[in-house]
Amino acid sequence: MSGVTTFETMGTVVSLRGATPEAASEVRAVFAGYDHRYSLYDPSSVLSRVADGSVRLADTPSEVRDVYALALDWRERTGGAFTPHRPDGEIDLSGVVKALAIRDAGAVLDAASSDGDWMVSAGGDVLVRGHHRADDPWSVGVVDPTHRDTVVGVVRLEAPRRAVATSGTAERGEHIWRRATPTFVQATVIADDIVTADVLATAVVAGDEDDLRRLTSDADVDVLAFTADGTVWATPGAAATVRQVPAAP
Repeated sequence: MSGVTTFETMGTVVSLRGATPEAASEVRAVFAGYDHRYSLYDPSSVLSRVADGSVRLADTPSEVRDVYALALDWRERTGGAFTPHRPDGEIDLSGVVKALAIRDAGAVLDAASSDGDWMVSAGGDVLVRGHHRADDPWSVGVVDPTHRDTVVGVVRLEAPRRAVATSGTAERGEHIWRRATPTFVQATVIADDIVTADVLATAVVAGDEDDLRRLTSDADVDVLAFTADGTVWATPGAAATVRQVPAAP
């Protein structure tokens, strides 16, 4: 297996394992393309020009309108817990574009080696294929939101559960637009695809206990969610997917 490749993009660090230099270069281009179109920190991006009024959304490239439509669909599916709009109404698609970039990066790695083993990790979101080693699945640690140096569980990713996303406030503070009184400080969602995992992790943190119950009953996902008082909510499937790490003596 190839070594580890890392690069910075979208305000985070992307890590690749199992990528050839050529594939890694293509993956960089994938992330750069999404960043160039959707970053609200880049005044030349398409979305920044929509925000400043110099371009109408209706006049943007079809792919931009398609991503907006996807985000609106997720808003509907989550009952509004996930939204592509900031509180002031400005369109912000950061809640889906990183996951879409990871998804497309996975397609690049598959094309480079259809039977290869690889991992893409970007700011708490992970997508994998195959195994880390023979008969040893890829594993992702779940960190205690109140003690960032403590791993409270390990997610073992095996097909079809190839994606895991964690959203929370521990590292970046209150960056998620909540529609309810804050209930959850961190949520880890394990799913078959990275977009579902990422969107629902955000939706759980943005919502409340009722949202969590509804989202987990409507979607085929496994969830670990942490409240501010230290309570941990876990779906039945999460118990089989997450291997608990024993506490240090």
